[in-house]
Amino acid sequence: QVQLVESGGGLVQPGGSLRLSCTASGFTFAIYHMSWYHQAPGKERELVAGISVTHNTNYADSVKGRFTISRRNVENTLYLQMTNLKPEDTAVYYCKAFTDNDSHNYWGQGTQVTVSS
Repeated sequence: QVQLVESGGGLVQPGGSLRLSCTASGFTFAIYHMSWYHQAPGKERELVAGISVTHNTNYADSVKGRFTISRRNVENTLYLQMTNLKPEDTAVYYCKAFTDNDSHNYWGQGTQVTVSS
């Protein structure tokens, strides 16, 4: 069956770095666009970064210059390198796989990122 499994979250001090991973199975990873979202307590889920099947990327303004999204199709894995982390980055981070027009989409279960001193 389809699975997206996030990992790499944890507790980090402000200014620190983390690398999140999302490993996919049960579908053809290379033909799906991929995104990272986050959801803080009491807030709606928001797009953090996206990468298309042609490796075009986009970022939320709040993370530009600090986060880098990438994918390795041979490993069926999506990454999010996060640097210079801020307390406001604290959230559950989810990966999403989707086709054009979002006609098919899959979500992972999320991984917690906490930025605190």
